Amino acid sequence: MPKLYSQPESGNCYKPRLLMAKLAMPFEHIHVSSVDGSTRKPEYLAKNPNGKVPLLELDDGRFIAESNAILLHLGEGSRFIPEDPYERALMYQWLFFEQYTHEPNIAVRKALFVYPERAKEATPERLAATLEGGNKALLVMETQLQKTPYLVGSSMSLADIALYAYTHEANRGGYDLSAYPSIAKWLSRVAADEGHVPITWIP
Repeated sequence: MPKLYSQPESGNCYKPRLLMAKLAMPFEHIHVSSVDGSTRKPEYLAKNPNGKVPLLELDDGRFIAESNAILLHLGEGSRFIPEDPYERALMYQWLFFEQYTHEPNIAVRKALFVYPERAKEATPERLAATLEGGNKALLVMETQLQKTPYLVGSSMSLADIALYAYTHEANRGGYDLSAYPSIAKWLSRVAADEGHVPITWIP
């Protein structure tokens, strides 16, 4: 049985848990956290020298880090990876967008509000910059979702799972999702998909 090293409240850690729930894939959840320092302990760094979560340990003892890389491995051959090469490339495009444009603003701004130890980083300049950057990212999503029900056309893909994780909690970072009606409808569609579990779910 694979093992997932995960910090339950993290959106990046929610992504593989959500996908494994949808695929009815059994796994062992191992709680580790940057907050309590467990990701910086030597035994964890031996598994992932980058000291971050999530981390997937395969049955044969090999490891995969980075949330979207884990999604791509777990989703291989499933309905969440398009067969069409162009649509598959669009899915990759959204996965890169999520990590380079969306997550650095929306996830970081949420963390500045939620984690007391991050409060000192919540300068007016940082909050303003992440608010602006996050709203730009949300507008990119809104523009696409005005055209298609999911980010890559008519079917749900790993792109939707990746971007759902932090978007559905964007309000905790001070974003007004009512300004993005197509995103709101998309969030409901993703949550209604078979096998959906909330961010609090642990097997």
